[in-house]
Amino acid sequence: MNDRQHQARRHARRHALRGTVSVGLVLALAGLMFTANARLASSAQERHPQNLGELAEAESSRVGTLAARVEELRANVEDLTQEQTDAIDVGDPEAAVLTALAAGRAAVTGPGLTVQLTDAPADGPHREDYPPDYFVVHQQDLQAVINALWAGGAEAMALQDQRVTATTAFRCVGNVLSLGGRVYSPPYVVRAVGDPDALRSALTASPDIQGYLDWVDAVGLGWSTTSETALRLPAAETGGELTHARVPDGVAVFPGAGDVDASAAATGAGTGGDR
Repeated sequence: MNDRQHQARRHARRHALRGTVSVGLVLALAGLMFTANARLASSAQERHPQNLGELAEAESSRVGTLAARVEELRANVEDLTQEQTDAIDVGDPEAAVLTALAAGRAAVTGPGLTVQLTDAPADGPHREDYPPDYFVVHQQDLQAVINALWAGGAEAMALQDQRVTATTAFRCVGNVLSLGGRVYSPPYVVRAVGDPDALRSALTASPDIQGYLDWVDAVGLGWSTTSETALRLPAAETGGELTHARVPDGVAVFPGAGDVDASAAATGAGTGGDR
């Protein structure tokens, strides 16, 4: 057999191999397309929101349903808790009142201070070299207000009409506030029961608040404080038990309220931070 015959046979084998590979690839692609079409056909039979608006509406409706169920269960828990409380000898009435106050289980009425924070207006003194985050209220801004009010002797506090207790947690997501399973848009309102003058002085003395006020002047962030003669703060909507937190020795939980066991009550606030 001469060289030409060998070359012809090698060429024929390569051509057959290429044909086999091509057929395999075509069959594999056909299988993938068939599987994808089957999945699309299956999902088309289910109803899905067609845009973000419909999705948000559907999720909001679901959250509303779950929130109603939570309220029902919460009412049952409160009733059972009250039954257990009535059956227990609480001892000193003053200590019992302070414990309920610190835990947020009792509504509170008295003089105090209302603080309101809001984002900078669209027509405010914006600068092109500032990022958008500079024009909105941040989590650390609210934490600074809450910390300062506690330091100023606040006896009870509420954020967006939700009672602030040792177990309260909130966070900012973009320009909205997530608190207690709900989402709030600005303005953000913090109300504290206590001596209005002392509370206002504590805000003025806070370095974090002074930093926020600098941005109020720079970009037009909203800020206002209003003294109140009869604030009414609701009881906490959710209960909680702390198993490890305690008040340090020598720290008065409620100054001027008499000698009360510090371990019987606890107050809380978040940690501040820079803008």
